Amino acid sequence: MLETTPTTGEDLWAAVHAERAALAEDLAALAPAQWATPSLCGRWSVEEVVAHLSAAAATGRTRWLRSMAAARLDPDVHNDRRLAEQRGPTPAATLERFRALITSTTAPTGHTAAWLGEVVVHAQDVRRPLGLTRTPPVPVVTAVANFYASRDFAVDSRTAAAGLLLRATDGPFTAGAGPLVSGTTLALTMAIAGRGAYLDELTGPGVSVLRERCPRP
Repeated sequence: MLETTPTTGEDLWAAVHAERAALAEDLAALAPAQWATPSLCGRWSVEEVVAHLSAAAATGRTRWLRSMAAARLDPDVHNDRRLAEQRGPTPAATLERFRALITSTTAPTGHTAAWLGEVVVHAQDVRRPLGLTRTPPVPVVTAVANFYASRDFAVDSRTAAAGLLLRATDGPFTAGAGPLVSGTTLALTMAIAGRGAYLDELTGPGVSVLRERCPRP
């Protein structure tokens, strides 16, 4: 069991690989119809989220730049095109493509904590609607929370957290100043990543502020 927050590139990649493997294990027993379940990630189904994770693990910096240029800097177009590449003819094939990339260290940028956040957040995007209850280790989520509170990257997490004091009830994560928002590290991370489904797990006078910035889907 991981006891300290990963900070080095090596440790962060090890956490990425562990979380990908855990998600693949969770999804192995899904019935075919479950793959069409809407995720917490906007318009994507469970299968589409998994294909998106495969795309992130298969796209290096040069290809990412070319893809974004071809999409005229529209991230939705870029994401949809790369997702389509990784989606198999069946959900089982989509999962196998994801499995093949579990140990990949390919990424569009060197922000490894962001790519850990990619798998942590998207894994919960599919687990929660499916009723799967696995929670990543607190030190792993703490690394993501620290990154998300410090900058806007793939999600406007720093903007969501601005002017609030975030404090985890299950680990060392704390960030910011202002009205308090407390809860598990995972719930805080998911909320500032824009997942309104987690707001009811948070307490404190700052929750109403965060709720305005993070409406329910």
